[in-house]
Amino acid sequence: MTGGAVRIGCGAGFSADRLDGAVDLARDGRLDALVFECVGERTLAFGHRDRRLDPAKGFNPQLEARLKAVWPLCIAGGCTIVTNMGVANPRRAAEVAMALGVDGGRTAAVLGDDVTALIGPETPLDGGRLSVADVDRELFGANAYLGSDALLPALEAGVSLVIGGRIADPALFLSVLRHSFGWAADDWPLLGAGTLVGHLLECGAQVTGGYFADPGHKEVPGLARVGYPLAEVAADGTFELTKLPDAGGMVTAATVREQLLYEVHDPGRYLTPDVTADFSGVHLDDRGGDVVALSGADGTARPETLKVTVAFDGGFLAEGEVSYAGRGAAGRARLAGEVAEERLRRVHGFTEELRLDLIGVQSLHRHHDHGVAPEGTDVRLRVAGRFRERERAEMLLWEVESLLCCGPAGGGGFRGRVTPSVVTHDAFLPRSDVPTRVEVFG
Repeated sequence: MTGGAVRIGCGAGFSADRLDGAVDLARDGRLDALVFECVGERTLAFGHRDRRLDPAKGFNPQLEARLKAVWPLCIAGGCTIVTNMGVANPRRAAEVAMALGVDGGRTAAVLGDDVTALIGPETPLDGGRLSVADVDRELFGANAYLGSDALLPALEAGVSLVIGGRIADPALFLSVLRHSFGWAADDWPLLGAGTLVGHLLECGAQVTGGYFADPGHKEVPGLARVGYPLAEVAADGTFELTKLPDAGGMVTAATVREQLLYEVHDPGRYLTPDVTADFSGVHLDDRGGDVVALSGADGTARPETLKVTVAFDGGFLAEGEVSYAGRGAAGRARLAGEVAEERLRRVHGFTEELRLDLIGVQSLHRHHDHGVAPEGTDVRLRVAGRFRERERAEMLLWEVESLLCCGPAGGGGFRGRVTPSVVTHDAFLPRSDVPTRVEVFG
């Protein structure tokens, strides 16, 4: 790449991602921007729950730790941090960032994605298959996926940290490119190319060997210290994807190709708030040395509606487990599950859906017949259910634990837990209903 290119790194691919890879990029990446992508549907729903319990919460729990580690490095290197770590409370996240007192730190909060006030009982969900009223659960909140337009005023303000909530993953990266190169809001081919950059970077180490490694089939060197990716992007939207030379992992045509197709249902029509991206003509040039060059992304007009995540209280998830070992373990575990389910339904009147797994025999693939029914000798019974009342969730645990004396032979190692849960559904709103704004701090 020649001068004038923009270097963007990814410091996190999900809410609980590691930090050391981001620190390495902030220190050694010679970056123009470091992006932390930390919001999924469930993390957003939990953010709303946390904010309801405490109005000062609702942002990413690792916000302070991440900023303490990388923000001074980024300011020293002239690198802007862009993130959605504000989750359900971006304004409070910006206030927390400023309270860190980082020398030279100025922050902009991107607001407007919270569209809870626009959601009513008749709002259609999941393509019209049901409505909010049909869900019959307490509404936690609703957020529209914002595009790069929403972030541009923050970048134009010259702050060193841009923090928002439900911003579409590729848009975090695309906003930097639009700001740097002046790409127009309707230059669909360039927006498609920038969306490809964001899509490949957004999951962090997934493109540098994480989520790719499969011993015996796909070997990845240094996975324990896998590096996070960075892209060097030219003004015409072509770019090179790589990692720091000393970091673990690898960048090859294979790792890039897997990430290219990740969560993309139609490579010719990848819908985002910015553009309908077309990845069908993308060309990969593996140049060796952990450098892959990409070109050929395209795009057409963006959708007229914005996707919205609608979050509900999911009640309490109860999980009780007991182990069985030795000859006939699977049969005893299976009998224990039958006993637990019969008692929960006939003695306690449970009508809720229950899930019974025999971990070690067939759990992840329990709904599929692969023609193999292994009878393991080290089997763990798991009984789980979701309940509106905590008392019923705890009753499930009590029944499972009672199997230690009242169930089949050899049960042991009971462990049970009750955790709050959330439920999310999708809706769509006209983009004209979702105005955004930016507040600058410092």
